[in-house]
Amino acid sequence: MQTVFVADWRDQAVFSPDGPHPQVLVQTDKLKVIIGSLEAGQVIPPHPEALAVYHFLEGSGWMTVDDQRYSVLSGTIIITAEGRRAASKPRPVWSSLPLASHNKFLDLYCI
Repeated sequence: MQTVFVADWRDQAVFSPDGPHPQVLVQTDKLKVIIGSLEAGQVIPPHPEALAVYHFLEGSGWMTVDDQRYSVLSGTIIITAEGRRAASKPRPVWSSLPLASHNKFLDLYCI
């Protein structure tokens, strides 16, 4: 595997009205690293998960692991055990509150 250098993760984030388009930074037989981006109203539905580390880079929202719902903000890290069901959703934007309308997260999977 070659060294991967990303000077600014924002350059890797892709937002689309069609839903998330994760950008794969690294994928080997033991590791997968993606940058994921969600606009307000978009969700990543519950899905079986490998051992994974989610580092929320920007925005705010919720992540559900099995039946536990976690509030996430910029800087939040969640580590999921293999076999757990994970889902993510940005917080809605309210005109009177300066909340971010999106989530950007770095996801590291141990395959």
